[in-house]
Amino acid sequence: MFKQMKKLVVGLTAVGLSFGAMAQSDRALDLDALLKQLEEGQFAQSQQNEQREQRFMERRAEQDQILEEARAKRDQLLQQSEQLETRFEENEFKLADLNGALDNRMGSLKELFGVLQQVAGDTKSKFQNSVISAQIPGRSEFLDNMAQEMGKSSKLASIEEIERVWFEIQREMTESGDVETFETSVVEAGGEKVTKEVLRVGPFALVSDGMYLDYNGVTGTVAELVRQPADRYQDSAESLQNSDGELVEFGIDPTGGSILGLLVQAPTLKERVEQGGVVGYIILIVGAFGLALAIWRLVALTITKTKVDKQLKSKKIKTTNPLGRVMSVRDKYPNADTEALELHLTEAILGEVPKLSRNLTIIKIISVVAPLMGLLGTVTGMINTFQAITLFGTGDPKLMAGGISTALVTTVLGLVVAIPMTLLYAILNTRSKNIVYILQEQAAGVIAERAERS
Repeated sequence: MFKQMKKLVVGLTAVGLSFGAMAQSDRALDLDALLKQLEEGQFAQSQQNEQREQRFMERRAEQDQILEEARAKRDQLLQQSEQLETRFEENEFKLADLNGALDNRMGSLKELFGVLQQVAGDTKSKFQNSVISAQIPGRSEFLDNMAQEMGKSSKLASIEEIERVWFEIQREMTESGDVETFETSVVEAGGEKVTKEVLRVGPFALVSDGMYLDYNGVTGTVAELVRQPADRYQDSAESLQNSDGELVEFGIDPTGGSILGLLVQAPTLKERVEQGGVVGYIILIVGAFGLALAIWRLVALTITKTKVDKQLKSKKIKTTNPLGRVMSVRDKYPNADTEALELHLTEAILGEVPKLSRNLTIIKIISVVAPLMGLLGTVTGMINTFQAITLFGTGDPKLMAGGISTALVTTVLGLVVAIPMTLLYAILNTRSKNIVYILQEQAAGVIAERAERS
């Protein structure tokens, strides 16, 4: 009742404000009509409230029913959970009893099946990487399936499976001593897959058309090696494939491909030279020039030495050789005294020395410059190495391999050029001096002969 009076007062206040506003606009309002309007609005509001309360009461019964159903379902699930827990505990006891009974019945067979499972797993890994599987596929799958099944406590190996494991191991041992030929699909170096005749050398190697092959145990494919080993190994592979039963020397890899993989990765002579870079090529060019020059001088000095030896044995003087030209001075100055003749002979010998020692200085300079150029390449390579370390750190050694290879290769090339150049210079210088010594010896004899006549 108090709320209704409060609403009435609020309504009257609102009406009063409205009435004041209307009075200002010269509009009148009947108070009885206003009161009647308020009563009708209050009645309509009461009817709406009653309808709302009625709907709430109706839905309250429905909500109570839903609540009862949820409680009943909860009680049912709790009861079911207790039953399942009880059954789980009972099953654990039963399972423990059954496992104990199984262990008692198996006895020593349990250790047998454990060893069999281990042998199957180890043999599966060996078969997967064996080149014999290229000719006899599917062996590793059987062993893998048997090992997985035996890992389950409810599955034991049968007599047939045990015998097959023994048979596969025995067959691997037998095939390891055989050299056989079979046909299979081979992926060539260009990516094309063709069927070829493949020769298998025990468990060590696969060859076809003189090329070494690689067997991938994961995919079960046979492919040509992109990089083949040295020619002598390929020649032996081709000879073995074309053999009619005679013995052929053939290189095998007892490590299962590890040595062969390292062997084919070894750089060739051309690749090693390319690692030297620009400095390496310059060293080779200088070395080739020095070698050609040394060979030319060696041939020239050999011919000259032969002519000088002939002149020593002949009394007829020929001016086609250094000794003949020196000895001709004696006939050119027959009346000269000893001192004058000695000066003329010395002049003639000094004229022959530059011809005999021609270009020997260049060869000596090359023998000295080549190691210095190699040192230059070494310094350049180490600079590149340290730059790579600065940019990328030392985590990946391959980033430093290029600079180190350049450094080492240029040093080797410098020494390769310097050592033979030094030896050739020593040989050429010795031959040149030997000829000069002969000239000096013969000139001294001419002076002594002239001195005796005087």
